[in-house]
Amino acid sequence: MTHLADDVLRFVRATGPQPDEILEEMDAYAEANGFPHVGPEVGGFLRLVARIVGAESVFEFGSGYGYSAYWFAEALPENGEIVLTEVDEGELEMAREYLERGGYGGLASYELGDALETIERYNGPFDVVLIDHQKHRYVEALDAVREKLAPGAVVIADNAMSAEEVVVFEDLLAHVEGRSAEMNEGTRGIADYLDSVRAEPAFETQVLPLGEGIAVSRFEGEPDNTEAHTSRR
Repeated sequence: MTHLADDVLRFVRATGPQPDEILEEMDAYAEANGFPHVGPEVGGFLRLVARIVGAESVFEFGSGYGYSAYWFAEALPENGEIVLTEVDEGELEMAREYLERGGYGGLASYELGDALETIERYNGPFDVVLIDHQKHRYVEALDAVREKLAPGAVVIADNAMSAEEVVVFEDLLAHVEGRSAEMNEGTRGIADYLDSVRAEPAFETQVLPLGEGIAVSRFEGEPDNTEAHTSRR
């Protein structure tokens, strides 16, 4: 479910960064298999954010078969790093193959298992973080990475407006407008995340209606961890 009108979505895609052949192949895979990837309009935005902040390090809570990671990798310098996390071994192997074919294999660290356990092994600081795993664990992800963010880092949470049956937009809208709503676990997880990140003075947040909605938060604070980018783990 996209929250842009069809003609507006077509306009955004036509004027945005164009996917290369590998990304087009990944898009085709998602369409053929019903895989809920972020799509090219969000992917292009992720790459733009990474370039704007001059990102050297990216951490993903949930990477699937590497679609968002591929967009990020295009913006990273030769000494950059993107940490992919995924509980599905087959999907993580697909991510490895796609990134290597694109020439980005040297930038990636592939972590099989729970992202919330993986982040404990990394020091940061991270310049960009993508949260795109189990919706009811988004707040946990934010808490886990909070002290590992570089000043000026950007945290992007996917599915901030919907996710098929997992996140119900009408209930989420009622919540943010202060009306009562019966929310399922996924919707409650997104609601709690938005409440948490918007209430945190160290973050400035804006939700954009790209894809299924992305919450973009800039970190204004100073991290407790001051290790260099070359020693993140």
